[in-house]
Amino acid sequence: MSDGDDETPDETSEKSETAAASESDDITAESLDERLDSAEEDLDAAETESDLDEVESTLDAVESDLDAADLPEPDEDDEDAEDPRADLESRLSDLRDDLESQRGPYAEDVVDDIESAQSKISDTQWTDRGEGEIVDVVESFADDVNDTLDASVSVSGDDEAALTAALDDAISAVESAGLDADEDAETIASLLEVTDELEAGLEDAEEWDDLETNEKLQAQGFYDVLGHYKDYPPELSALKEWEKRGRADMILLAKDNLQSEFMQEYCMEAFVRMGDPAVFDEMHQLAQRRDKTAIKALGKMGADAEEAVETLVEYVDTDSDPALQKVTFKALGEIGSAEATQAIADKLVMDNENVRPFAARALGLLGDTRAIDPLADTLADDEDNTVRAAAAWALRQIGTEEALETAADYTDEQSYLVQHEAELARERLGDADADAPTA
Repeated sequence: MSDGDDETPDETSEKSETAAASESDDITAESLDERLDSAEEDLDAAETESDLDEVESTLDAVESDLDAADLPEPDEDDEDAEDPRADLESRLSDLRDDLESQRGPYAEDVVDDIESAQSKISDTQWTDRGEGEIVDVVESFADDVNDTLDASVSVSGDDEAALTAALDDAISAVESAGLDADEDAETIASLLEVTDELEAGLEDAEEWDDLETNEKLQAQGFYDVLGHYKDYPPELSALKEWEKRGRADMILLAKDNLQSEFMQEYCMEAFVRMGDPAVFDEMHQLAQRRDKTAIKALGKMGADAEEAVETLVEYVDTDSDPALQKVTFKALGEIGSAEATQAIADKLVMDNENVRPFAARALGLLGDTRAIDPLADTLADDEDNTVRAAAAWALRQIGTEEALETAADYTDEQSYLVQHEAELARERLGDADADAPTA
């Protein structure tokens, strides 16, 4: 016999579901709207952060009840049908936005602005004039912070490190002041005004990006080599003079700033002529985008460009671009890394007879004795005399006795190109025999 308290779990669950359903039935669009009216009135009257916290709590409760409410769905076939849930969600979102706009300001906002100014100083390339201007701006800001907080922020130098250090001190002064959003609202507002002035001052200071191209070049001494007489355009005259002086850095400066196609091509050809490792990084980056002139420049750097071999070897198999293969083969040969030998030797049997000679010559430039056998096969079997002559030339460049004897066997060749290379190889062998010490 039960006393009425012995309910089964299923019965308890059913009662809970019934209660929840009953509560959700009590939540109507009208009741939720009334609660939002009340929250809006409280928001208008709020004077402290605590008041705003209470409004936020009310909005959270309304949102929770709205999610649980069983509100009528709009008629899908009626475009003008009312959607009470969507209307309430929109109003709730607007009130949350109004709530956030009334919060603060906070000391954290001041700190965020100062940190943003630090990033601006560090990430920007300033002109000489701009460097002086930002020092004045930071010094003025430090004075304002000192007046507002009775602090002792100072700028101890005119370089980036000194300026960012002064701003670090300003951040410390703000954080140690323990400013309360309610009690110190006026102080925080004053600090935000001076951080606005700091950011505006930095924005107005002269950056390199603000200058015209000729102003940037002038500021960095690009035109200093011209003297009184200048050819037209003066940029070309300056480029020629810097090339004579071996100043790849000034030519790179021009390449970065002079955007005309003619000037870009001149700068790249100058790099090829100079073969200066000082521009390796720039040429390697361009080579990774298959720039043929950059690949030529890497080749002219010789062993100083060995770090680019891995990149260039990837282009050895690019049969769809014979022009890229040609410059790549030559560059790899000039760099002289044995790492490329096998990949290039495999190309001695490729279909394109216009590219095969470049593969053979590259092996000669590499000078790797492992290439003697594949070059000998090419000399013996290739159907194109230009390719065979290139193989003979490569064997002469390798220059070992085996390589020279292999080439010298073709002195009776009908092809003049092959015969000429064979005769040069035999002469080398004769000179070696003449120079050998007698017993």
